Amino acid sequence: MNLKTLMERVWESDELADLDPAARRLALRDVVTSEPGADITWVGRLADAIDGFGPLTDLMLDDGVTDILVNGPHEVWAERGGELKRAKVRFEDDEELFSLIERLAGDGGIQVDPSRPVGDVRLPDGSRMHVVLPPVAPLGPLVSIRRFPRAPLGLDDLLNAEMMSADEHELLTKLVSSRSTILISGKTGSGKTTLLNALLGLVPMSERVVLVEETPELRPASGHHVSLVARPANPEGLGEVTLADLVRNALRMRPDRIVVGEVRGAEASVALHAMATGHAGSLLTLHAGTPSEALERLALLATSDHLAEASARRWVTRSIDAVVQLERCHGRRVVAEVVQV
Repeated sequence: MNLKTLMERVWESDELADLDPAARRLALRDVVTSEPGADITWVGRLADAIDGFGPLTDLMLDDGVTDILVNGPHEVWAERGGELKRAKVRFEDDEELFSLIERLAGDGGIQVDPSRPVGDVRLPDGSRMHVVLPPVAPLGPLVSIRRFPRAPLGLDDLLNAEMMSADEHELLTKLVSSRSTILISGKTGSGKTTLLNALLGLVPMSERVVLVEETPELRPASGHHVSLVARPANPEGLGEVTLADLVRNALRMRPDRIVVGEVRGAEASVALHAMATGHAGSLLTLHAGTPSEALERLALLATSDHLAEASARRWVTRSIDAVVQLERCHGRRVVAEVVQV
């Protein structure tokens, strides 16, 4: 008896699909106990495969886990406290792993298959899942899950976690309250989204914030905010909505502040123009290793929208008031420096 065989028995029971997860778990118990040689522990595995995260369920329920990395069906890694270790879980085969990917991606409204082997999706708990399938990943499906705190952390929480000093906490608070435009810079996994959420918690309730993201990750603790999420083209190449499109639309939504989850392309010039012409106090994040590199990269990205380099540099200088540089140091995410432009 194995999981695949039991799953086949489950799919034969059409009425199970109409049950809620709790009732379905009870019904799965009857299915398992009716199979000769099946152990009652299979109930949990079946329930996790149908309604949970399969073999990853325990890791996804562990608040200490910040990243889960799946390198094919038999190799799973998890990060806790900044330390990456191999987990004692595995999938039976590529089929079990792909079934989980297909279900989670479908629930998130995206399609991943050999014709579209790369995708990003937000999971029900707010985590972000990135998927790469064969043939792009020749050794098996790759899954990277970035997890976020169940409740958004405030700036005081980040201070208590020693992500910043008391002086940096005071400066960042003043920058937000004075409606300075802030660029948050850092490498992958340095805590850009975490800090951005915390800063958004300082924005007064009286101000309307429009969030523009490629994948929905921002969860401000409070305030008047609305969210716009980019959309890739469908298999026929139609229906794409880019970040630049969304920033242009955000300008028509009476925003007090505009937030761009991560600047990567032509949206840079649109955002810079908006922030230099009446939307002070906005926030951006960008992938860069130093504050100077962040400003240079922002100007370079702005030129991708047919903006001359000299003009792009002037817009950056005119628009950005401060750069917050984040780093990972011995597994901890910290504010390396705050540079006022």
